[in-house]
Amino acid sequence: MDTLNAILFFIIAIGVLVTVHEAGHFLVAKRLGVKVLRFSVGFGRPLWRRRAGVDGTEYQVAMLPLGGYVKMLDEREGEVAPEEVHRAFNNQTLGVRTAVVAAGPLANFLLAVVTYWLMFMVGVGGFRPVVEDVEPGGLADRAGLQAGDEIIAVDGTTTRSWDRVVQALTAAAVDGNDVLLRVDTGGASHTLSIAASAIDVDALARQGFLAQLGVEPMRPAIEPVIGRIEEGSPAAAAGLQAGDRLVAADGEDIGGWREWVDYVRARPGEAISLVVERDGTRRALDLVPAVTRDGGTSVGRIGAAVVAPELATHPLYVVERHGPLAAMGNAAAKTWEVTRLTLAMIWKMLTLQISADNLSGPISIAQYAGDSAKVGLTRYLEFLALVSVSLGILNLLPIPLLDGGHLMYYLIELFKGKPVSEEAQMVGQRLGLAMLAALMGLAFFNDFVRLLG
Repeated sequence: MDTLNAILFFIIAIGVLVTVHEAGHFLVAKRLGVKVLRFSVGFGRPLWRRRAGVDGTEYQVAMLPLGGYVKMLDEREGEVAPEEVHRAFNNQTLGVRTAVVAAGPLANFLLAVVTYWLMFMVGVGGFRPVVEDVEPGGLADRAGLQAGDEIIAVDGTTTRSWDRVVQALTAAAVDGNDVLLRVDTGGASHTLSIAASAIDVDALARQGFLAQLGVEPMRPAIEPVIGRIEEGSPAAAAGLQAGDRLVAADGEDIGGWREWVDYVRARPGEAISLVVERDGTRRALDLVPAVTRDGGTSVGRIGAAVVAPELATHPLYVVERHGPLAAMGNAAAKTWEVTRLTLAMIWKMLTLQISADNLSGPISIAQYAGDSAKVGLTRYLEFLALVSVSLGILNLLPIPLLDGGHLMYYLIELFKGKPVSEEAQMVGQRLGLAMLAALMGLAFFNDFVRLLG
């Protein structure tokens, strides 16, 4: 079910992102008088197609969903009727061609703004940034952070939730800066300086930000009660049922769901003697967690979900929600921040400051899509906006075959006073194809390494 869920929400995300991207090209081309022959979402054999409009534009959905294209009238791709020569893309001015090509990536940035806008209006839930525990000798401990402290601001920006804290500190870590934390300790506030520049950005994919910081967030206690069992899972094989309360494991009391999750993760493939309470009666069960991979490490998994706790009324739970105008300002700022951080990470990869292991491919993105959708609408919107920004940036890279490659040719044309020769463009296409193949191959390799360890 998790796999089907991931595939479904990945296809939805890619469908939206590709449609918006190609719609950017399509709408600007039509507006500027270029004849559009085909608008395709996906590549390969069409699954659905129809013609519409004065120009008889062909609209289609094709079998391979990883992309799309807008085919315009062009003398370089076939014979053009004399009365339509002025509508061919290759006969347009440099400004028109630039606008049409740039419209695709710009549409993705606009989609990110709109998506973040919806997210901030719907409301983003999270937990107040209250510290449960601090690792002795860690970055947070050396800065003076203590258990019970609440982080109320980072570099003057209010942080109502842990998400806001992590985002601000991650930006500082990527930029190599230290930050000032405004902390509330027992009703009195004071300022601490924390060395965010010491965070290993390269290790963020393997070790969470707060773990590197040496901070354990305070979270609501979750009762160890089974809410759902996956069919065919180790939990189902052991005889666990929805509604079971976990009492003890190998003779040790189970205090809460997180304690149980840590216990299972630490015992992949090892037998656990479990005591559960069902209908007022205690039962003994034997459970063997499956061996799965997480960041290159073997961990245990049983295929059971907890009864979802009621968070809305918990004192630690907060919702950040804004009206339309304020949400738009936050959405624009968020889009800019994500764009800036993505560019910074790409630059660090190119300059070998961080490993290319951080590059994700379709498999990882599909997993993120499924995970975010399970959490709720706002998290899926956040995922959609993040990938939309990434797609916009990717398409603006100066690689032939991508929009950025065409814009690079147009920049050369601007300075030379004439278009780049077709021979040079053909060589560029071959180089671009090789670069994209290598990039996609690396992304898939990283995905399989994460999946298989």
